[in-house]
Amino acid sequence: MQTTTQLILTSLQIGAVYILFSLGLTLIFGVMRIVNFAHGHLFAVAALIVAYTMPWLVASGLPVLPAYLLAGLAAILAAMALGLLTYVFGFRFYQRDMVGSFILSIGLVLLLDGVLLKVFGGAVRPVPEVLPGTVVILGATVTVQRIALCVAAVAITGALYWALTRTKLGKALRAASIDHEAAMLQGVPYNRMALAGFMIATALAAVAGVLIAPVSIVSPVIGADYLIKGFIAVIVGGLGSVPGAILGGLFVAAIETLGGFYFDPSSALIAIFVLVIAVLLVRPKGLLGHG
Repeated sequence: MQTTTQLILTSLQIGAVYILFSLGLTLIFGVMRIVNFAHGHLFAVAALIVAYTMPWLVASGLPVLPAYLLAGLAAILAAMALGLLTYVFGFRFYQRDMVGSFILSIGLVLLLDGVLLKVFGGAVRPVPEVLPGTVVILGATVTVQRIALCVAAVAITGALYWALTRTKLGKALRAASIDHEAAMLQGVPYNRMALAGFMIATALAAVAGVLIAPVSIVSPVIGADYLIKGFIAVIVGGLGSVPGAILGGLFVAAIETLGGFYFDPSSALIAIFVLVIAVLLVRPKGLLGHG
């Protein structure tokens, strides 16, 4: 029972970050019908800024928690500024153009790989523990820091889902994702909705990077692994589906955790790809995909 509880809690911790990351990918695809491979670099930028800024703030005499919050705010703002630049000078010219956006995002990946390595170096960077202590749940031990990560991810996911279903902006985003031409005929400013969707997705990636920094080893290539898992999650759940991204993120985290415990990480990765193949054979649009 203790082992089962520990595996479930670990899956939820991993899945929390995958969900935030995947929600950004599915939001961009839903509104703009493009695939952004540079999404992982926005995530990496946020994590790297926290990893480099927070120790400096702590060494300057700032307490750990305020230092983390300040570094996290700076990281989110920097990632969103980078996301705005990539949209204004790149993706806004390739809306609903899968081929053009694919080529552009690959070019951005190569460019940002070089920039991040040049600016931050190739060494991994640990982040000081923000919330010390552990909690025992049904015999399983969980750090307070990881519980806080899960709580933050659930709160953000809930807020996003509420905003998409209850607010005027959210309804406009959903209308643009379902049929952008019909939405424009009804007065929805599609270009503004595309920008809003892209920036919300960027913010989600940045927040995920800030949350993962204290519980992971941060390096300039940290975004690549999350990008792969994030795409797998949205493919399994259904491209453009918010509930699908949540379901896919939990699926990927569960298989990764269980496979890694009972077998090894390589077997877990193979199992994840087998899951993708099986889902695409049965439901090409994903479990909760539509249109």
